[in-house]
Amino acid sequence: MLNPPSFRWNRPDPLPAEPKVHEWIETLDPADSAPNWRDIDVTLLGVPLSRSSISASAASETPDALRRAWKYFATYNLDEGVDLSPLRVVDLGDVRQHVTDIAACHRNILEAMAAMREHHPHTLPLVMGGDHSITAMLVKGWKRAHPEERIGILQLDTHFDLRSLEDHGPTNGTPIRNLIESGTIRGEDVCNIGLHGFFNAKSLKEYADRAGVRYVTLKEARRRGVDQAVAEALDFLAGKVDTIYLTVDMDVLDTGVAPGAPASTPGGMRTEELFEAVRIAGTHPKVKAMDLVCLDPQRDVREVTVKAGVHTMLSFLTGFAQRKGL
Repeated sequence: MLNPPSFRWNRPDPLPAEPKVHEWIETLDPADSAPNWRDIDVTLLGVPLSRSSISASAASETPDALRRAWKYFATYNLDEGVDLSPLRVVDLGDVRQHVTDIAACHRNILEAMAAMREHHPHTLPLVMGGDHSITAMLVKGWKRAHPEERIGILQLDTHFDLRSLEDHGPTNGTPIRNLIESGTIRGEDVCNIGLHGFFNAKSLKEYADRAGVRYVTLKEARRRGVDQAVAEALDFLAGKVDTIYLTVDMDVLDTGVAPGAPASTPGGMRTEELFEAVRIAGTHPKVKAMDLVCLDPQRDVREVTVKAGVHTMLSFLTGFAQRKGL
């Protein structure tokens, strides 16, 4: 189901005492024997799909753009005093995508997640999108592998992503509605933080209210403290669900700091707010998977948004390392 990444770093052996991220992350080589998956903490997966975006996007180029930007980062997080290098992180490559058939692409994504849970269920999947349509397929794949589990969603996003499936189909504007209406999740098990401004139709808010979606506008989250709003959302979900799936739409960031997120808007999150939000999520024992979506490297300026994307991934892994006591 996977293609090797079209871009990979040569990993030094032995590793330097203080490796950079591109030296630390391992890349799965189909020519080698499979690793002992019980020794692996995190599995990275690229999903290079953007044909399902409402507007033109090159989010399909994001997985490799993130990989190339690893060279800018050390594994040591100065703010938290956490070194990520004891974690074993393996890049599995990219889910195979059909050139024109979006439904086939979505089936591949669903099946890839289900297979990941079957073959290495002890690892934490961290997915590099792709547009937001992939989230519905990834969560459905998780549900196929764990049908007994009740799944909750922590969504960091400027948008509800609750557009009508009849009007739009399985696009980047409909993943949460797709999951609710397919019965994969319950509306009451969704918490969205980051909504603001003039970027959601009233009808979408009304649908969210009918479905029981819990949401905190960015204005309200800032009044409480974004970190506090995230902690409260995690506590709320943890009391109801078995697994919390974290989805990060990069358009949650202010357009001034995320020019490479096609739907980023004025008044969005600051980068430090997002980094702390995902770190807190990473510390929670019920957060078992994460994706990062809707970043278009071809619209970016001096890799500003791509670097923010890598920082977001590493901030989440910082929380995960803290969870493990590293």
